[in-house]
Order: sequence, then C-alpha cells, then structure tokens
Amino acid sequence: MSGLARARLYKVGPNNQDDKISGKVQFNPETLKVSYSNQLAAKDDKQTAGQQSDGTSAAQFVGKGSTKLSLQLWFDITAPMPDNLPIENDVRMLTKKVTELMKTEEDKNKGTFSTPKVCFEWGSFKFTGIIESLEESLEFFSENGVPLRASMSLSMSQQDILVAESGGPGFSRPTPGANALTQATAGSSLQGLAAASGLGKDWQSIAAANGIENPRLLPPGQFIDLAASTSVGIGL
Repeated sequence: MSGLARARLYKVGPNNQDDKISGKVQFNPETLKVSYSNQLAAKDDKQTAGQQSDGTSAAQFVGKGSTKLSLQLWFDITAPMPDNLPIENDVRMLTKKVTELMKTEEDKNKGTFSTPKVCFEWGSFKFTGIIESLEESLEFFSENGVPLRASMSLSMSQQDILVAESGGPGFSRPTPGANALTQATAGSSLQGLAAASGLGKDWQSIAAANGIENPRLLPPGQFIDLAASTSVGIGL
C-alpha cells in the first residue's frame, strides 16, 4: 500500500513557498467536487428588461471566472495514527490544524488583513486558493463527553478557470478476483484484521471499499478484500 498517493493540505507561504507543516490531514478524501462559474451580467443597452429581440436573456461576460473545490475530511483518534501525527485525547487537536488555515493574517505595516493561500495536493491533482467555508461535525464522543471523531466539509475557491492537464502518474487496473480475501472469525474487528496485515492505518478506507457499516464487530464468515482500500490514513 506504500505506493498509493498521499494527499496534503498546507499553507503556501511568501513567494509561493510550500509550508507543508501546517494543516495535517489524517485520511484521504473519498470524493473531490470541482465546480466552475463565470461572472455574467445583463447587457446595458436599449433591450427591455434585459431581453434580446428573440426573447432570450441578454448577458455578457464580466471579469474572470472562478473554480471551486469541495471535499470532506475525516479525523478519528480511535484509529491508528500515522507516524507523523501525534496521539491526541481530543479530536479537535487534529481538526484545529485545518481551521488555522482559514484565519486571516494581518500586515501590520500596511494595516490590512488577508486570507492565506492554501494548497490541496493529491497525486496529479493540485488546487491552490483560499478557504471560503469550513464546517466541522463532531460525531463520536467518549463517556466523558470528549469528541473522538469528526468530519470537516471544506470549500476552496480560485479566481480562475482551472483546466486539468495530462501527465499524471499512471494507473494499473487490477484483474477482477486477483486479490485474496480475508475471512472474519467470531469477535473479530476490521481494525484488528487490517493491523494484522500491516494495514492498520487504512482500516477506514477498507471499510468504505467493502461496504462495512460496523467495523468494530464483523459477522463471522464475512469475506473482506483488504487490498480494496480507496483512501489512506496520512499526515504531512
């Protein structure tokens, strides 16, 4: 599994230098949503109510277009931590690294504030822009009310139409049925099976790829494809 691409979310410093220390991500996202838009406005002419002679709306392009990226990130301190992520007792200690990427920065010499430039990078996919919105959901708590698991819905924007370019890393599609399946025994968990195979960091993505709803208690006899991981636990 070491050959799989690892996603990164980090602040871009002065002179476009990468600050890859901040914004640590624990798991690769499952989906990236990219949307494009142009700024349109009604023509300022003698057409009534912005209508052309053929009855269609009269509009013109004004200014640059924009591209937006939406994705969801997961954090779970009950899962095995990557080597470069600290072990925490509260999941908010991990999510705050992403929240900090949204904070405005003050230029004391000019007396102005600006939003830091952030880059999301995953294999051949790279998006640089600003974080427009961020929504955090705390989804699993300890008996003492400490949040242990969280998801973050992240929206970034770039003031340009970004078009994908070729030249990304190659992909070799596996032959159907080529991966050996692992059979669960009574009382086994997906986390335990993944850890025994050296894939403890990837248990959440393996669960998603196999459609497992309760990874903590597997039905005896269930067959699992441990090589069907679709996302990987990571850190910067």
